[in-house]
Amino acid sequence: MTGWILIPRAQQTSCANSIHSSKKLSKFILNISNTITSALTRCFLLGILLGFTLVHVSGEAQAAVKKVAKSKHAKKHAKKKISSTQVNYLQWHEVQNFITELSTQQQFNRSYLQDIFKNVRQIDTAIQLVKPAPPGKPKNWKAYRARFVENGRIEAGLAFWERNLEALNRAEQEFGVPPEIIVGLIGVETIYGKTTGSFRAIDVLSTLAFSYPDTPNRDQRQQFFRKELTELLLWSREHTLDVFTLKSSYAGALGLSQFMPSSLRSFAIDFDHDGKIDLRESESDAIGSVANYLAKHGWKKGLPDVYPASLISDNTDPELLARALGQGLQAKLSLDQLSNLVSSAEPAIPKQSLYGLIDLQNGDSPDEYWIVTDNFFAITHYNRSYFYAMSVIDLGKVIALARKK
Repeated sequence: MTGWILIPRAQQTSCANSIHSSKKLSKFILNISNTITSALTRCFLLGILLGFTLVHVSGEAQAAVKKVAKSKHAKKHAKKKISSTQVNYLQWHEVQNFITELSTQQQFNRSYLQDIFKNVRQIDTAIQLVKPAPPGKPKNWKAYRARFVENGRIEAGLAFWERNLEALNRAEQEFGVPPEIIVGLIGVETIYGKTTGSFRAIDVLSTLAFSYPDTPNRDQRQQFFRKELTELLLWSREHTLDVFTLKSSYAGALGLSQFMPSSLRSFAIDFDHDGKIDLRESESDAIGSVANYLAKHGWKKGLPDVYPASLISDNTDPELLARALGQGLQAKLSLDQLSNLVSSAEPAIPKQSLYGLIDLQNGDSPDEYWIVTDNFFAITHYNRSYFYAMSVIDLGKVIALARKK
């Protein structure tokens, strides 16, 4: 749905003619991937790009392109310093109640839990990062997309797809989830394992369970993280792991697929059949687990995910539009209902299915509208953001198109 992109693949030395320098090539790739967002643009670019002549590019030029991409990538994803504080959680009344609860309900040894909380550190970095962003700039889909559909992730995604071809195909056969969706999701989450997180999961989950910042939803979020802390402790016990060795993001998400501990226990699978589940080191396990998660959250085999749409009139009834956009994370509207508001350039949208309508805000520029299916909403169970779900779809499709060139 997002269009076409031309980029160099590993062991492939062709490129659009007249693009000779590595800097021009890198800029060309980024410009193309950042502008392919609508069906009309896609058709326009296809008409132009199919006229290109492909010529051999020297290995030196390719190496320079990779160097440019990697240097930008390294700067962008440089590790941030972790700020922490030694806190005696054992003196906290809430922590003692939590220990009692786990000892009673989950049969944990009390002294084992006391030893853990005696060595847990409060992660000040996590406290700062979970605070809501201050009000400021309006949402901008194109700017958000550009963070993820970019040259570094595309190249890494091509390599990830090639080395995991068997696992991706097997996941599609077993769960019905196409490789491009799995590749897109893991690319958005961790750049295929490059940014899985360097925090100790026990530290950040304990911090957010008991030291969550003062926000309007503090109680709700603390309960969420206490549940995830419980799940982490259960997971480490079930798999005989030292809980202090489990590394995560600042919010406690683990592995290439960034599963929270509850998802780890419910949806992670041993897809490489080596007798253990390892989402940090086993790419196959991450692939199978993502496919299993999406299938369990409503992914339907063979169903498209999104269709580009546009308002049929500049004078659309704002209340009617708001009602269609406010249906939640579920496809509830018939095509006939949507036809009063939007049209699509896609010729054959099945009439018997139900759909949702979403808008992607572009700052001061016009919003983008998309007709979406239950498969789109399956991705939002992973992250309740339309921007996130569309970035997963776009990155996966761009990489899939690049593989064919």
